[in-house]
Amino acid sequence: MIKGHQTWVFDSKPVILASAAIGGPLESQSAIAKDFDMFHDDIWMGQDSFEKAEKKLLEEACETAIKKANLKKEDIQFFMSGDLINQIIPSSFTARTLGIPYLGLYGACSSSMEGLSIAALLIDSKFAQKVLTATSSHNAAAEKQYRYPTEYGAQKPPYAQWTVTGAGAAVLSNEGEGPRVVAATIGRVIDMGLSDPFNMGGAMAPAAVDTLEAHFRDLDIDPSEYDLIATGDLGRVGHPIAKELLERHGIKIPDEKFTDCGILIYKETQKVFSGGSGCACAATTTYGHLLNRMRRGELKKILVAATGALLSPMSYQQKESIPCICHAVAIEI
Repeated sequence: MIKGHQTWVFDSKPVILASAAIGGPLESQSAIAKDFDMFHDDIWMGQDSFEKAEKKLLEEACETAIKKANLKKEDIQFFMSGDLINQIIPSSFTARTLGIPYLGLYGACSSSMEGLSIAALLIDSKFAQKVLTATSSHNAAAEKQYRYPTEYGAQKPPYAQWTVTGAGAAVLSNEGEGPRVVAATIGRVIDMGLSDPFNMGGAMAPAAVDTLEAHFRDLDIDPSEYDLIATGDLGRVGHPIAKELLERHGIKIPDEKFTDCGILIYKETQKVFSGGSGCACAATTTYGHLLNRMRRGELKKILVAATGALLSPMSYQQKESIPCICHAVAIEI
């Protein structure tokens, strides 16, 4: 049901039966490496293009999640996925491989929580019993599309972020055991006029703040409701901005409860500029690390607020600013 202005509350609390996280070579050395299911030791992954490599990541994440749920592809009624590549071809081509009825999504790096929200909505409204949701990104593919090919060796500013090479997937069900999706707040597009395609964290921070405020307002709760609140992909530049903006608006979240997927994923010693980004950042961190912590009993209730920058190469070339969005999903066990 709808609660407040923009929050869905799922009365049946759809279950995340299983989830999977697949990573590339840098992710195998990350701070949360133990929470991945599989790694590739080179970014080509045996393919002849980076886009095909990303499709392979996504296929493996989906197949691994289905297998961990003790299901077959035929048991899944709907598949929803999105990514960063033109016309979301890794997602669509993965849907071709899986043969599952498919809904393609685009929310940039917010796609993981957009997909999880809609998957939970389908199950809660009894339009499905089993839904697969997934997303992916590939460092070299995304850099080539949005900024410069990595082979070009263009210099990046220190506030830039590192696109995660990986994929995350989750299987939701109307029955079973596991973490449950209890609510989702659908974000508005927020544009504060930033236009630097390297400064994704700074551009997305106001969108995260807007959605978190709406979530607390709609549900009439405060941050103490959650053991952990994680923004997606703001990194070491955007996350402090979001924290400061929230405090200006009267919302104080303790440091030990407030984190960011782009900060969590890599070690401080890894050369990733101001942190991780890309669709796979929030996806692998949530579907791997955070859900594993819940399954181990370390966390009872979390809120994941994945952010996305809705720019394209064309919009940047036409001197447009960067519209951003954030979707927040509450999960409990």
